[in-house]
Amino acid sequence: MHSDRAPLGLKIAAAAGLLFMHLPILLIFVYAFTTEDKSYQWPPPGLTLKWFGVTWERPDVWEALSLSLRVAAISTVIALILGTLCAAAVARTRFFGREAISLLVILPIALPGIITGISLRSAFNLGDIPFSFWTIVLGHATFCVVVVYNNAVARFRRTSGSLVEASMDLGANAFQTFRFVILPNISTALLAGGMLAFALSFDEVIVTTFTAGQQQTLPIWMLEELVRPRQRPVTNVVAMVVVIVTFLPILGAYYLTRGTETVAGQGK
Repeated sequence: MHSDRAPLGLKIAAAAGLLFMHLPILLIFVYAFTTEDKSYQWPPPGLTLKWFGVTWERPDVWEALSLSLRVAAISTVIALILGTLCAAAVARTRFFGREAISLLVILPIALPGIITGISLRSAFNLGDIPFSFWTIVLGHATFCVVVVYNNAVARFRRTSGSLVEASMDLGANAFQTFRFVILPNISTALLAGGMLAFALSFDEVIVTTFTAGQQQTLPIWMLEELVRPRQRPVTNVVAMVVVIVTFLPILGAYYLTRGTETVAGQGK
């Protein structure tokens, strides 16, 4: 008799794999409540909520958080515009070198971050561009575009071109066709891509290191605090915030793209 239930050994292996991946994150959450401020003892000598208040009063944390949020927001907007336009061109038209262009678009996220960071830093130095807020944004936009592009191009390819033709035949102009036909079919893909791009930008470290100059985003602040700690539990509290801020967009993107295998006009 066939059973759909997984074997016990497979369940144990799956549980062990999940523990291996997520136990370190759980430890960060625990140490955010520890009463010890200089070392990591296990088990913690006691639990307290005071570090959340201490973190709230630290102006350097708020400055780093503000910078990270602004960079992520603007990088995501740039990625949504460029990624969508590029996806539309690649999915809807045929031209010489189309596949090469598609490869070049996704290359920044395929390359190691340190290569991208060194390349951007060299380009900024060559152009005599001083490091600033905008150099961080440009650095983050290079890989955020890829996330939006991948989501958008997949949705464009599943949307029938006959819908656009029918809209134009019925008298709609280009803007009306985009607003009432194309956008409703790709909106969830764009929203999911934007959420993933925001999450990637918010916790980016390597590229930021090469493009930030003296500025500190939240991940860079955390790295500095680990090297020269002032109050270790504060770093863990901030790490909790980073986990939550990056997890929620990823979770939202998952639910937005779940069950979207079919779109209007597919296969017709």
